[in-house]
Amino acid sequence: MRGFIKNRDGATAVEFAILIFPFLLLVFIIVESSIAFAAQQLLTNATDDVARLFRTGQEQRATLNETKLHKMICDRISMLMTGDCPGLAVDLRQFDSFEDAAKASQGFNPDGSFDTRLDLGPALSKNMIRVYYRWPVITNILADQLPDGKMLLFSTSTWQNEPF
Repeated sequence: MRGFIKNRDGATAVEFAILIFPFLLLVFIIVESSIAFAAQQLLTNATDDVARLFRTGQEQRATLNETKLHKMICDRISMLMTGDCPGLAVDLRQFDSFEDAAKASQGFNPDGSFDTRLDLGPALSKNMIRVYYRWPVITNILADQLPDGKMLLFSTSTWQNEPF
């Protein structure tokens, strides 16, 4: 029995077996977080681009509908999102003041769905666009911690339209 206890052959393999799970878990979490961060930045840039089109009057409320707005955002995030961007929700509203926009609810209904509207204001109006995307999580351990296996990416932009 003493010979078995003092034998050091295979100690490295045992140590590797003990440490590989936490190491791989850490690597997967870092990769998952990095991809989600890139998707968040892409969504933020798309929101800012679309808000600029509205702010400068390049896109007018007379020609805007929900399908067009959804496509405008989806086209700008298609590099990381699939097809027609399932899980994308866009809320566009006008407000009387920036203070009213700041006090606006986050756009969530009690059942977890989004309260989305399409109400772009005329020239010199205050507007806010909120874009939500349910990002699918790849790592099973992380997905099990989320209600539907997806994390919520969110972007917003508030502005006053120019006098177009």
